[in-house]
Order: sequence, then structure tokens, then C-alpha cells
Amino acid sequence: MEIGHLFEALMLVCFGFSWPLNVIKAYKARSAKGTSLAFIILIITGYVAGITAKFINHQLNYVLAVYFLNLAIVMSNLVVYFRNVALDKKRENNIKNVEVIRTPVGA
Repeated sequence: MEIGHLFEALMLVCFGFSWPLNVIKAYKARSAKGTSLAFIILIITGYVAGITAKFINHQLNYVLAVYFLNLAIVMSNLVVYFRNVALDKKRENNIKNVEVIRTPVGA
């Protein structure tokens, strides 16, 4: 086992601990406000690039499993993001419907 792989895995584990917390926070918030789709896509792209590099360099080891685990968690963040966008739209529509009902006729 190379020490470089150990440090790479440590870096991925450190990043990996933040993603579940982010997913839980976003899920509980029930809103996509303050969440950047571009950021999530950029992170996913980075993990896919890292996984691709592992395959190209024939470095199929335990570090690859950590890449896949982190990618799965960030992908769940993407699912929660789209769920929250749908909830935001539903709330917006409900507010508009309430405003239409409250608007007096002829106003």
C-alpha cells in the first residue's frame, strides 16, 4: 500500500463526512434556496474525473470505493435538490392561488 493512496483516501473521507450532513440539512430545509445546482454538478464532475483517472491509471484499490461512496452521497444531494425545487414551486403556486382568491373582483 502506497502512502499516497492512504492520504488520498483520507482526503476523500474528510470531504465525504461533509456530504451526508449537507444532504440532511437540505432535506430538512425543504427548499432549494441557497443551494447551487452548478456547485453540485461541479463536485459530481470532479468525482467522476477522479474515478476515471483511477481506471485509466489502473489504480483499482480501496480508494476507488471511497470515490464511489462520495459520488453516491453527492448524487443523493442532487436528488434532494430537485425535490426541494419542486417543493418551492408548489409553495409558490399555493401563494399565487391564495392571492388570486383574496383579490376583490374589479380591483
